[in-house]
Amino acid sequence: MEKEFSRWKKQCLKKLDLSKKGSVDEDISHLVSLINSRERFFTTSSCSGRIILIDRVSGISDIQKQNCHWLFVSHQKCKPDDLISALERSNGDAVFKFEPFVLHVQCRQLDDAQMMHSVAINAGFRNSGLTVGKLGKIMMAVRSTHVLEVPLSHNGKVLVEQEYIHFLTELANQKMEENLRRIQRFYDNLQSALLTQNFPKPQIKDPPISEDLQVSPHDLEAENGQRNNPTLVYQRRRKQGKKTLDNSCYGDSSSSIPELEDCLHLFT
Repeated sequence: MEKEFSRWKKQCLKKLDLSKKGSVDEDISHLVSLINSRERFFTTSSCSGRIILIDRVSGISDIQKQNCHWLFVSHQKCKPDDLISALERSNGDAVFKFEPFVLHVQCRQLDDAQMMHSVAINAGFRNSGLTVGKLGKIMMAVRSTHVLEVPLSHNGKVLVEQEYIHFLTELANQKMEENLRRIQRFYDNLQSALLTQNFPKPQIKDPPISEDLQVSPHDLEAENGQRNNPTLVYQRRRKQGKKTLDNSCYGDSSSSIPELEDCLHLFT
């Protein structure tokens, strides 16, 4: 099993980063590096958090990415004038969103995932959970709940005053600040947990990190047999639907872990 896990890790981390941004976000690069430096873990997708303004085609119920246009996106705090200027380009239904940090980590054993889950919860990521599926693969998702989503225009007509956009910008920036504090707490707590448990570092250098790759969930029994109780596995997120985590109009970064068959690119 350990050889298989090492093979999955090398296969995923050597793939090209096919995200829209093309690299790991600066605010979480230290965290991604820490996780990937350990033999028992590797990251498959990540986003440090973002403020976005998306224009969706009016009258279309299908929310696939081909029916929307990105007017503005930032992984840092933004200014009201940036949003006001972007909103002027709206021809459909513009939606303003703040999406917090999200990270998917594949773990070698269930105990490793449970440790990661405890660290995430203690850092404030209350929406975190793990799934177990086929081939002995265990996926841990670190997610938060402090999202924000507000419609701002309809059929190209702005529905709010500029004063309200100023208010939304301040609110989103506050959420971004809290988001960064939680990321740092998660990093500090994880570093302490890894030192305490004394997980070994890999003997060979890992390939370049790719944040856009995901690996499929898997069957608990294939990995753990009768040793672990399947009731320990967090699977309720899988019942919330299979929302995409890429650049789709309403692809909420706090949504459930997607079903995947192999190393697939995701977002940032």
